[in-house]
Amino acid sequence: MRTPIDAAGTRWRPFARADRRASRPLIAAALGLLACVACAFAPAVAGAANYVAMGDSYTSGPGVLPYQPGAPARCGQSSLNYPHLVAAALKLSLTDVSCGGAKTENFLIAQYPGEQGPQFNALNEATEVVTIGMGGNDHNLFGTLVQGCSERDTKEVTTKAPCKEKYEALVKTTLEEDKGPAEQALKEVKALAPQAKVFVVGYPDITPKKGKCPTALPWTEADLKWFRNTVQKTGNADLKAGAKANGAIYVDTFKASEGHDVCQPVGTRWIEPLLGSLTGVPVHPNAIGEEQDAFDVEQAMLNAGVR
Repeated sequence: MRTPIDAAGTRWRPFARADRRASRPLIAAALGLLACVACAFAPAVAGAANYVAMGDSYTSGPGVLPYQPGAPARCGQSSLNYPHLVAAALKLSLTDVSCGGAKTENFLIAQYPGEQGPQFNALNEATEVVTIGMGGNDHNLFGTLVQGCSERDTKEVTTKAPCKEKYEALVKTTLEEDKGPAEQALKEVKALAPQAKVFVVGYPDITPKKGKCPTALPWTEADLKWFRNTVQKTGNADLKAGAKANGAIYVDTFKASEGHDVCQPVGTRWIEPLLGSLTGVPVHPNAIGEEQDAFDVEQAMLNAGVR
C-alpha cells in the first residue's frame, strides 16, 4: 500500500475517501512523482505474484506522462497508469497489455498486428492476478457519443436532450449486445488462467450529477445527465453483474469519482474535459484519476487476499 507524502515530506496515512475528495494539486503532483520513482526503480521481488492488466485507454492512461518504455506507441500506455501503480504498491510482477482503443474483440484478435497482439496472449497457468477494464469502445460507442453529442448539442439544440433523442436506441441495443461477449471473455480468462483472482474494473464518473459546463464539454444539461445515468451507470451495472456471474470481483471506481468529472476545475477533476484538456487526451483520466483508480483496485485486491 502506498503511503502518500506531501511536498514538505510529511507522511500521510493511506487515502481514505474523505482524503481523496480534499486532495490538492500539489499533493497530487507529489504522489505522481513518488509513484513514478517507485515504478522506475522498484527492484524485482522474488516470489512476486504474476499480474496481468488488460483493457482500453481508461486503463492504459494515454496523456499521463511518462509513457512506459517498450510498450506499443499507439497504445498510449503510461508508466503511471493504475496497473503500474498497483503493481509497485503491492509488489506484483506486472505484464500490462492494456491499449488505447481496445475492444472486447481484442482479447482474441490482434489490435495492431506485429505491434500489439491479442491481450489474452499474456495469460497462462502461472497468472495469479488479472484486471480487466474493457467495454467502452465496443461498437465504437464511446467515441460515437463523444463526437455525436458534441456536434448535436452545439449545432442542433432544438430540444433539451438532442443527443439522447438520436442515440438512446443505439445505446440500449449496444449495451444489451455487449453482455454476452463480455461474459464469454471472463469465462475464457478463467480457462486460460485458472488460478487467477480476476478483477473487473468499472469506469469512473465522467459527467456531473447536475449543471453543465459549455467551456469544457458543450452538451446540454439533460444530455450530460442522460449520459451519466443511462450510459455510464447501466454500463457499469452490466460489468458488475457479469463479474458476479463469472466468479470475478467488480471494482467500483464510479462512486469515489463523483464530483471529479470533466466539469470540475484543475486539481479537482480526475477526467480531462473535451475543451481545454491539459493532457492532450480529452474525456480520459488524468494522473490524479489513474492514482485514484489505483487506490480502488488496491483495496479490492487487498480485500481479496492479494499480497
